[in-house]
Amino acid sequence: MITVANRIYVATDYRNEFEKRFRNRVKLVDGMPGFISNQVLRPVNDGDPYIVFTLWESRKDFENWVDSEEFRKGHAQSGSLPSEAFTQSNKLELHEVFLYSEEPDLKEEPSSGPFKIHQD
Repeated sequence: MITVANRIYVATDYRNEFEKRFRNRVKLVDGMPGFISNQVLRPVNDGDPYIVFTLWESRKDFENWVDSEEFRKGHAQSGSLPSEAFTQSNKLELHEVFLYSEEPDLKEEPSSGPFKIHQD
């Protein structure tokens, strides 16, 4: 099992529009094999990022999503806010879950090394 956290730094004046886009998202990820859940976390402190947090059964499931037509369609509106809507570049983080309270006998995700969304 893995988590994916996309930290997105949104300027205060664009927060409402950013949230509106997530509320109206296409939801293509929801039907992907291995997808468990999606949460969009709103920062409570100025300057902190929004976090788009997803949980996946495996890293391979997430990689399949990133390589899918559904991913391309789901992210088609990602660039529709102006560049000034973001105070810095987003940061994508993958974490392997080694302990999960809801699954005491969780089979650990095999470590696969660093993840690069754009392979060279």
